[in-house]
Amino acid sequence: MFVPDLPIRTDRLLLRAFTAGDLAVLRDYRGRPEVTRFLYHEPYDDAAARAAIDRLVRRTALRAPGDVLNLAVTLADTGEFVGDVLLSWISGEHRQGEIGYVAHPDHTGRGYVTEAAREMLRVGFEGLGLHRIVGRLDARNTASARVLERLGMRREAHLRENEFVKGEWADEVVYALLVREWRAAA
Repeated sequence: MFVPDLPIRTDRLLLRAFTAGDLAVLRDYRGRPEVTRFLYHEPYDDAAARAAIDRLVRRTALRAPGDVLNLAVTLADTGEFVGDVLLSWISGEHRQGEIGYVAHPDHTGRGYVTEAAREMLRVGFEGLGLHRIVGRLDARNTASARVLERLGMRREAHLRENEFVKGEWADEVVYALLVREWRAAA
């Protein structure tokens, strides 16, 4: 079990729990087709954003396998919203997890997602005691692949047309990092 001391501060960011007050910004960036192009969901409308906020505000701890820690990412200096990150506890027995992230398009290209995702790796390895953390993505999402590579994750698999998403077959790429690799890079 892991309950983080929130907010988590990095050099430039605060990773904090979502609040109901994040509804408008969530609707804004997750309502954009260019943001959701490689995600499993369509752009959020008002109802989808409300349903998402209802889920996200409760995702503040990893108490058991299957739980998800989902945090809002804001600039530490201004509080401006730059996206969100997550850590899923996939397996207790095998000590496996998965990271994910979504960036607000007004804040891409500045390393914020990499900085926030690195904290989620730290939480997984050092806080929860995971052995292995993966990142999965649509193979066409080269920007996301670059984030995982900057984190030191290695590409392990390219699964051809393994998911039917938004009316088409999509390839999935899997990256991974082991705790010993994390420690060696620290």
